[in-house]
Amino acid sequence: MTAGRRLTKLLVANRGEIAIRVMRTARQMGIATVAVYSDADAEAPHVRFADEAVRIGPPPARESYLVIANLLEAARITGADAIHPGYGFLSENAAFAEAVADAGLVFVGPPAAVIRALGSKQAAKRLAEQVGVPIVPGYHGDDQHTEARDGRDGLAARARALGFPVLVKASAGGGGRGMRVVRGEAELVEALERARGEALSAFGDDTLLLERYVERPRHIEIQILGDTHGNVVHLYERECSIQRRHQKIVEEAPSVALDARLRTAMGEAAVALGRAVGYVGAGTVEFIVDSRDPAGAFYFLEVNTRLQVEHPVTEAITGLDLVREQLRIARGEPLGYASAPAPRGWAIEVRLCAEDTDREYLPTTGTLHAVDLSDTVRADLGVTAGSEIGIHYDSMLGKVIAHAPTRAEAAQVLGRALELAWLPGVITNRELLARILAHPAFLAGELHTHFLDQHAGELAAPQPGLDRLRVAAMAATLAAIERRRAPHAFAPPGWRNVRSADQACVYHLGDRELQLAYRPAGDGFELAIGGKTIPVTGVTLVGDRVTWTEYGAHRRAARVIANGGRHFVLADGALVVLVEAPRFPDHAHEAVKGGLVAPMPGKVVKVLVTEGQHVAAGTALVVLEAMKMEHTVRAADAGTVQALHVAVGDQVDADRLLAVVT
Repeated sequence: MTAGRRLTKLLVANRGEIAIRVMRTARQMGIATVAVYSDADAEAPHVRFADEAVRIGPPPARESYLVIANLLEAARITGADAIHPGYGFLSENAAFAEAVADAGLVFVGPPAAVIRALGSKQAAKRLAEQVGVPIVPGYHGDDQHTEARDGRDGLAARARALGFPVLVKASAGGGGRGMRVVRGEAELVEALERARGEALSAFGDDTLLLERYVERPRHIEIQILGDTHGNVVHLYERECSIQRRHQKIVEEAPSVALDARLRTAMGEAAVALGRAVGYVGAGTVEFIVDSRDPAGAFYFLEVNTRLQVEHPVTEAITGLDLVREQLRIARGEPLGYASAPAPRGWAIEVRLCAEDTDREYLPTTGTLHAVDLSDTVRADLGVTAGSEIGIHYDSMLGKVIAHAPTRAEAAQVLGRALELAWLPGVITNRELLARILAHPAFLAGELHTHFLDQHAGELAAPQPGLDRLRVAAMAATLAAIERRRAPHAFAPPGWRNVRSADQACVYHLGDRELQLAYRPAGDGFELAIGGKTIPVTGVTLVGDRVTWTEYGAHRRAARVIANGGRHFVLADGALVVLVEAPRFPDHAHEAVKGGLVAPMPGKVVKVLVTEGQHVAAGTALVVLEAMKMEHTVRAADAGTVQALHVAVGDQVDADRLLAVVT
């Protein structure tokens, strides 16, 4: 890069919230912005936010966001002089950084040589050893055979020598893909082969490494910045220990696990590694800290040569805009400071994802009918009302961040904002995140990467009690009454007359049935539900917010959106989805005996059995992929595969019949 280079137009080679985040800062700096989009994202918020936008292909990322030639052509068409990769997709792809530079454009990130040096976990560990940064005992060599061959130990033998449990990791990977914890000999070979296959499929590289498995580690990372003048600084730490499927969902800065000595040692180690490789741009050096070691031993994990999802918590405590710093560095400017500003307060971020936490975090799809979050927090979202959540990309809808003088206050502010968050239409992890932030172990700072497993019972979604269901059904009913008063309104199909002055409605919540009856009474109504009759007055409906007064004194409020017989109700911090019982039920889709259905929409990537094959209970039948996650459908009981209704490559909806085992 040439010092003082002027950037006039920035293409963001990404989508969703990170594209908007980058473009917002670019716009503040007087830089024009260009979005790229697949057919699935033609009406996405990041496309509307940009000054210009270019179509780059069909929905699958490998045919759009991962096609380097299409991204460079979009830059050529629009006259962009710089490309920001965001995170994910091609953000850590050395070939992409090189192609951008070869095209005469500025890549807002490290040079290709730096990405190559650090992009492989295997090579990064070797570099860390050279500069004296402690690493987890393990193996990161070139011998990649599973078993011994040509007089050389294989990975299996090296794993046995390390001792169980051992962690198998993809050298080129991230996000938990190509990663297996092996606790004994019986599972070793299968874990190596599965990790190898998953790594090759996800990253095009099946190189593996082994590490001694630390049972309850804390995941601590150090943010670094490097300029083109040889300056490298760190901006303190972030703790990202709360994870599901090896993917972070709660991040904070600073960490309660670090005292001044450990913070200094880890910061110096991160800077030493950055200087050794000539780091340029924003990056993150990741470590684990053994939570059971009173001395606070820490070990190097990897370097992410890009902006991290969790960068807002660092921005909150330092006051720096990391995207602005990236763009300043890309223009050739020196950092202008030898150390970070003194940290202030505490910041916590949660990742808001379209997933069903009660069903092993299965991705969910649908249409968001509304998106509304409290103004007490920062919300970096990639969705708006009307956004379609499909199967092609990551399940993260955005991030929500709170900053306060203390950790306890930040957790309380963020938890309350999540309770009030209104995103009807798609199941999200909103309520789980709120429960985590209120959990005593979280508030005490007792964190590690198995936090969710350790506290699974306490964090599980409670079955909604009768009082909560009663409030939800009342809110849905009162909102419907008010809407029916509008001109040209008509009664919903699940409503029916009981007698001249009474009305009734039946709602379903899973297997539970709620019957509610109401009648006019004075200037309000009497609602009868669950054996209780409640007098209601002062009903108002403004937009989707319904309010009413019970027993002449207790004012209540809820938000309600009805769509296709489903009522989404947010009341008392819980989202309840009530389904109206139709007057004339459709029995055309009754369950097939022995049938196995898709638990989520997705693409069939593997069919592992054939018709007529006998299978044991638990046998893997079909593998689905959605939102970068795989889910295996297994036989519930032993039997014979009577029918297969899908083939590899098929796109299926949730509840689609996949196979029949009898």
